[in-house]
Parts: sequence; C-alpha cells; structure tokens
Amino acid sequence: MSKTLKIGIIGSGGIAGAHAKAYKQMLGVEVAAVADIIPGRAGQFIEHWELPHAKAYDDYRQLLDTELDGVSICTPNVAHFQTTVDALNAGKHVMLEKPMSVTLEEAVTMAETALKTGYMLNIGFQPRYDPNMAIIRDLISSGELGKVYYVETGGGRRRGMPGGTFIRKDIAGAGAMADIGCYSLDMAMNALGYPKPLTVSAFTSNHFGTNPLYHKEADKFDVEDFGVAMIRFEGDIVLNFKISWAMHMDSLGAALFLGTNAGLKVTPSGSGPWSGVFDGSVGSITMFHDVQGHHTESPIPVIQHQTDLFHAKVWDFAEAVRDGRPAPIPGSQIVRNQAVIDGIIRSAQTKKEVDIFLPSPFA
Repeated sequence: MSKTLKIGIIGSGGIAGAHAKAYKQMLGVEVAAVADIIPGRAGQFIEHWELPHAKAYDDYRQLLDTELDGVSICTPNVAHFQTTVDALNAGKHVMLEKPMSVTLEEAVTMAETALKTGYMLNIGFQPRYDPNMAIIRDLISSGELGKVYYVETGGGRRRGMPGGTFIRKDIAGAGAMADIGCYSLDMAMNALGYPKPLTVSAFTSNHFGTNPLYHKEADKFDVEDFGVAMIRFEGDIVLNFKISWAMHMDSLGAALFLGTNAGLKVTPSGSGPWSGVFDGSVGSITMFHDVQGHHTESPIPVIQHQTDLFHAKVWDFAEAVRDGRPAPIPGSQIVRNQAVIDGIIRSAQTKKEVDIFLPSPFA
C-alpha cells in the first residue's frame, strides 16, 4: 500500500477496542485520531491500545477537521445519526456500528447524505462474513427452494441481558431489537435480497429486565427485552420475527425458510445462557425436500472456520476505502432493516399493525 490509510475512531467504549485491534493488524493502516465525549478517555484509550500516531480529542468535530480517510463510529446508538451525517459531510468514509440508527427518519437522512456526498456509509454486521451465511444466501438466491413465502428468524437467550448504555432508551433507542434483532433480520433479509417491508404487527415486553431478580440495574431498565412481530414484504413474503434477551425457555427455535420446492432450517451456534441468536456463527443447516416422492432431509455441511468475523468486517471496510469500492454493507440497503425495527417499535406502542413508508430511492 503506497499511501497509509488514516482512520479515526469516534467513541472509545468497549466495541471501539475491537476496531482498534483490527486496524492495528492491517499493514498500511494507522489509527490517527480518537475522540470521546468524556474528557481524558480518548487519551487513555490510545495509551491502552498502544496507538503511537493517534491524537486524542474530546470533541469528535475536531477529529473530523483533521486529515483522515475514514472513521469508525462506535458511539452509543443515539449518537449514530448526527456523528455519521457530520462525518460524511466532512468528507470521511464511515464504518458505523450497528444498529444503523434509532429511527427510520434518521436512517433515511444518513443514507441520503452518503449518496449526496459520495462517501461510503458501511454498517457493521459482522455475521455476514461467516462463510455459512453466504451458503444460506446462495441457496435461497439460486432458486433451489422455489418461491420463498414464509420465513421465521430471531432467536432467544435464556439469560443474556446486557447493562449500561444498552438498557436505557434515551441512549440506546431500543433494547433487544437494536442489539441482536438487527443481526437476525439481516440474515433473513439479505438471503431474500432485502425485499421492501410493507407492514408490521408487533408486541414487545421487558418483564425480565425490570425485575431485580434477573437484572441488577432493573431500576434503569426501560427498553424491551423481548419482541415478536409479523412482517409483510413485497412479493408475498411474510416474516415471523422473535427475539429475546431473557426467557424461561431453552430456545425460540431455528430459523426457517419455507419455499415451494424445499425448506431450509438453520440453527445458531454456541451453547449456554448467552447463545441462541444469530449474532455469531451457524450451528447447522438442513434442507427439507422431496426426492422421487420421498420426504428427504439433506444436511448441508457447515464450514468450520477460524475467521475473525469482526476483523473481517473492519478489513473489508478499509480495503474498500483504499480501492475505491462501494460500501460492502451499504447504509442504503440497511435502511430497510431499520424500517422493520422502527415499525416493530411503533406497532408495539400503538398495539396495532402499522404501515412502513420508504421514500425514493429506498422504496
């Protein structure tokens, strides 16, 4: 690489460390700046991660005034919108942690800003880099299942509730939906070619998070820890979505894709109280179909790999910036993911089905 790629990191919380670690492993890439709203925290982060070329800032806007090729935005969810818009308008490519935003309106403005400025807005869904996710997508897009008409996705942890900024609506915007639900939605919607969502009917609750028996910060917990929704998409596809941070059950079941020629069953990997959702890898893939009139179950070999999914997503972003490629996971696509989450929140609040309206060019 003839030119060193200079990256800034905005927000120096836990997830920012994973970005710093990934960038440090790349030749020709240096973290040149770190910003955090808490005075002194950016400097501590730089020292901890041994970033000798990085300068510390308490105001991310000062960071954006420096010469950088791109930024990783690792702020709490509520700050994603303004930070991203400012970064794009400052001429910086953006690697944004999930979820994309708090509201659909914010997501649309962010994606419109990327299109207007010509700078990349890439959303950090690292499960996409699991080769088994590619198998699922390729099987469905190949037409082998026929017309897919029903999908079931989501998953649930028996006990897997985070704390801190994740459980406050004024900071996170939403709970399990924004934290792990967006991954499950991306798995299904990406496999289907990201169809346009039309309507949502949803229910959410937080019986566990607000109970001191199950959460030590119950008095601060005001987001959902459980949600279920029925989502209608263009093309007569319906998605049964369910997600849970905590429950009295071992599983909410596998992901299912029902097609006119075959069906696909996908289980998440892992075991234990924090497993059971698609924020990591795949456990098994099975195709259900008929062979000469006989009901047949064909296991699809799962690729055993050592891929660091988080490193892969950051690397892909950096390579795209260097090579002038489009965003690997563009914000213009993930607007539809955010539209579903926004619809779930609105439907749960109003206790009725709601329509989803997407402006051009995202409709």
